[in-house]
Amino acid sequence: MSTPGNTESEGEQGTGETLAGALEREHREIDRGIAAFLEGLVADRVEVEPLTRAIEALRRHIYLEEELLFPPLRDAGLMAPVFVMLREHGEIWRTLEQIDAGLGAGPNGAVPRDRAVVGDRALLRDGCLRLLAQLESHNAKEEPVLYPQADAVLASAAAADLSEFLAAGRAPEGWVCSQAGSGRGRCQRAGRADLWRA
Repeated sequence: MSTPGNTESEGEQGTGETLAGALEREHREIDRGIAAFLEGLVADRVEVEPLTRAIEALRRHIYLEEELLFPPLRDAGLMAPVFVMLREHGEIWRTLEQIDAGLGAGPNGAVPRDRAVVGDRALLRDGCLRLLAQLESHNAKEEPVLYPQADAVLASAAAADLSEFLAAGRAPEGWVCSQAGSGRGRCQRAGRADLWRA
């Protein structure tokens, strides 16, 4: 899986890729990383790296949507679809936490690179299959409803912020999605830009 986010600036990237296209590409890259891990399990190989990269990319992707994409879409009147996506992010986040536990991960998914999977492979497989099903359902709504609006609704400054984040941004350490339900607070929006730049 390649690292998500090879875009330039403002809506249309140098490759002619729209914001919607870049966001959809990230979906595919995340799916491929999870699938690669599952394929390894079927072949009795435990290759944690594709899964841990996909999980990190998914958390980053959820961050960029909740902090950069959804606020302007909500302001443009797309409150109901944004609400559904936020609720589903919470469900996805809880599945990520279960997978983290199966990997022996620390807080917010930190898995030591030299650590092999310890734990129940069947539990990990089931968690990954559940995650792929959640993502398939989520993406089937998000891609045709919200993503086209990213290119149509976002002001140039918001589009530039989103493009910049796609190119090199990172979610702040410890950030959790708004509907995670774990009792941890969200990142403060003030000063957000300084937090995610590499």
